[in-house]
Formats: sequence, structure tokens, C-alpha cells
Amino acid sequence: MSRTSMSALVFAAVAAAGGVASADLSRGVISNFRGQLVISKDELPEGKNDKDTISKIKSVQLKELPGTKNEDVVYWHFHYTAFLSKTGNTHLKLEFLKDGKLSADQSLDGIDAKSAVLSGDIAINEDEGLAAGKTYTVELLGAGDAVVAKTTLTMNGGGK
Repeated sequence: MSRTSMSALVFAAVAAAGGVASADLSRGVISNFRGQLVISKDELPEGKNDKDTISKIKSVQLKELPGTKNEDVVYWHFHYTAFLSKTGNTHLKLEFLKDGKLSADQSLDGIDAKSAVLSGDIAINEDEGLAAGKTYTVELLGAGDAVVAKTTLTMNGGGK
């Protein structure tokens, strides 16, 4: 598969998988993570109670994301759960910032404006502006470019 067709395939995966879903978490858990973007490999685990759920979420939260190399391009795929500091948006933008400058972004559409928690999957690659070995501030922006959730994430390189 060529690099161009792989990028197109990844973009199609983002368009399909980029749809967001609302997670069913208690108010206590949501309050604990408000304003945070939690990056993980899969959906967040649930515990027996709020304290257990919070502990389990923290244990799966990633600060470094392994990449997969394909034809000299590193690809990253991850699950995100955004605990929004403000609701009311039907469209959000996920931005990857390096030293305050935009490196890459993804649009998220079809969002339930009443939901305080959003989750979904993102696939992104170096051709979209990210670089292996770099650390980014990842922000989820709502109307007026207001930051509604954020985190810091290091994009690691991939082996062959």
C-alpha cells in the first residue's frame, strides 16, 4: 500500500471512528477529571465505586503513546475520553500544540451538546504534522476556541 493511500485510509478511519460517544460515568468521577483529556489504549474501565473507578482510570491513562511505523511514516491510534469543563458544543477541534504552535488537528462533529463526557478513537500520523519523540499539549477546543479539556502527550516512534 502506498504512503498516499495509507494516509487516505487513516483519514477515512478517523472520519468513521472520530464520531464521539458519551460515556456513562458518575458525577463524582466526572467532577474528579473535569477539564482533562484522558488518553488510553481502550475504553475506560469501571470500578466498584467512584474511588475505585478513579484509580482504574488513572492506571490506564497514557502520557506516552507508542507509534507504528509503516512505509517510513509513524502512525498513532488512541482512545480519548474528554471530561469537558464546559458543555454546549456540537463541534469540537482536537489540537496538538508544540511550544504553543499548532502541529496537527482533528475535527470532532456530531457531539451531544448536553454531554459532559465524550469518548472516541483517533488515528493520526506524521504526514499530518506530528513528529515521533516530541511532546505535545493536546487541547480540545469548543466555540470561540475555548479549551474544554486538555492533556500532555509524548508521541513515541514505531518499530518496523
